[in-house]
Amino acid sequence: MLNENEKATPVTEDEIDDIRVTLELDDGECECEILTIFECGGKDYIALMPLDEDGDENAEGDVYLYRYHEDAEGIPDVEFIDDEDEYARASARFEELVGQDDE
Repeated sequence: MLNENEKATPVTEDEIDDIRVTLELDDGECECEILTIFECGGKDYIALMPLDEDGDENAEGDVYLYRYHEDAEGIPDVEFIDDEDEYARASARFEELVGQDDE
């Protein structure tokens, strides 16, 4: 979540692959690469890949899914998905999208 001193800045197509999201987790901060933002059941979700200490993709291939939305000013925010059924639906949709990319 952005604090009041941070602002979202529009990016170019060339910069889009370099955008990172920093999550505040129980065991510290985790920098993530944005894989995709997608819709499922009328809600938007974001798939994030946690990066290792060197800024590379994690060896395990872990992906974090969060609910995604933007406020009236276009400032992005993510929310933890605490409902197991909602998470399962979002996860299935993400897997479907990944499968389409592999074809």
